[in-house]
Amino acid sequence: MALSLPPAVLLILVYLTTRVTLSADSNECVARNFGHDSVVCECNATYCDSVGSASLPPPGQFSSYLSSMAGSRLEPDPGQVQVNSSGAGLRLTIVPYQKYQKIRGFGGAMTDAAAVNILSLSAAAQDQLLRQYFSSEGIGYSVVRVPIASCDFSTRLYTYADTPGDYNLHNFSLALEDTNMKIPLLQKAQAMSPHPLSLLASAWSAPAWMKTNGALIGKGSLKGRPGGKEYKTWAQYYIRFLEEYAKYNLTFWAVTTGNEPSAGMMTNYSFQALGFKPEEQRDWVALDLGPALHASSFPNTHVLILDDNRVLLSHWAKVVLSDIHAGRYIHGVAVHWYMDKLIPAEISLGATHHLYPEYYLFGTEACAGWSPLDRGVKLGSWARAEQYAHDILEDLNHYVVGWTDWNLALDQTGGPNWVKNFVDSPVIVDAKRDVFYKQPTFYSMAHFSKFLWEGSQRVGVSASHKTDLEYSAFIRPDGSVVLIVLNRSSSVIQFDVWDPAVGFITSTAPAHSLLTLAWNTH
Repeated sequence: MALSLPPAVLLILVYLTTRVTLSADSNECVARNFGHDSVVCECNATYCDSVGSASLPPPGQFSSYLSSMAGSRLEPDPGQVQVNSSGAGLRLTIVPYQKYQKIRGFGGAMTDAAAVNILSLSAAAQDQLLRQYFSSEGIGYSVVRVPIASCDFSTRLYTYADTPGDYNLHNFSLALEDTNMKIPLLQKAQAMSPHPLSLLASAWSAPAWMKTNGALIGKGSLKGRPGGKEYKTWAQYYIRFLEEYAKYNLTFWAVTTGNEPSAGMMTNYSFQALGFKPEEQRDWVALDLGPALHASSFPNTHVLILDDNRVLLSHWAKVVLSDIHAGRYIHGVAVHWYMDKLIPAEISLGATHHLYPEYYLFGTEACAGWSPLDRGVKLGSWARAEQYAHDILEDLNHYVVGWTDWNLALDQTGGPNWVKNFVDSPVIVDAKRDVFYKQPTFYSMAHFSKFLWEGSQRVGVSASHKTDLEYSAFIRPDGSVVLIVLNRSSSVIQFDVWDPAVGFITSTAPAHSLLTLAWNTH
């Protein structure tokens, strides 16, 4: 006998069936508003929004991805390339013969705090979070910065060689934070990634017994001088770190000469630091670190100097890179984004590139919520997403080859951090609910990391007249073109893109939005 149901019940059943189908197949953001200027996207063990593989349409068409304060999150919108201009007024012309730097990659840091937060989730939610960053369905992170021992985003102070006088590092050993937390997560991330990850290591402090102040924090540098036993041991400490991680099949693309050396020159500095003047760093690289790496199993590991704010860049580069003995061991210069407003990009990044073009510039740390005036986590802050996108575009337009965010994940307070130096992160974890929130800054990163593959080369773009839009264009290794456009204004801006190889692309940048356009040229 056929089941007979009242029409109202049938309608409800149809609605519920449709809802189930939508939630199973849809990749849309599950938006939550926490009272800031935009929303976060909530993810759990079984569901998370995703843009997918973002493959390009055939020639004659283009892909467009939009994120905005209004709530769009990598929203796809395919379009047709036109033969004629729309007459929008503003025209951005791709100039493919103007070629600049090639991209290395984008990513974030696997700090102790990031690992604590990721591991606080269920196994399925952990995998979901890592997939969002590292899988081909995710946003294509290819760089992971790994602190060498503890930093402020640890739950305690430690190094790998805390035995006083252990100059031969007989008692060197990784911490449980490495073997039980960071290493397993890095192995998972690597397994998910379609390409080998570029791991980048930075140390915050040498063991206290090697330092002038006998402590991991505060004003203090290595005892003695470059070429002496403390400096030699500090170089070997790096080698031992690389050797121990290699046992877990994790090899490092690069090491930096130490996180924020200027911090260790400050009196009463509150967390782990090791002071270096540029002259000391130059001589340590020339006499100790460079030769130690060259003689080790890791002679191809890159050395990046500075690893500090770009306000120091011009002087630091001049002192270190002008020295032939240090320069032959160095590959690039690492910069942080804090206090970028104090010095224009052209007279720091641009000038350094033009003076030392053989050394690349690489962004190694950035986070929102670090300033005392705008502290900690803001769930759903679009203003912070714009800060990210503006800084990345400015860096890319001044020869930087990659940009690394700070903690991959933090809790809702912006920690843990043993000194309570709480900040924000693109992913915020709520362990009690077994969910995580993808912040607007996550999507800001995605507009670059998802589309600018390693080897993509920046090319020229010219605007027909002055505009509030910020933009940068790239030709990827397969010949396709990517244009990233930021509109920080409160007006809608219509524009045409003219690529002489294909024709005109008509587009609109909504108020407070970030747009990635991509197309094939053949």
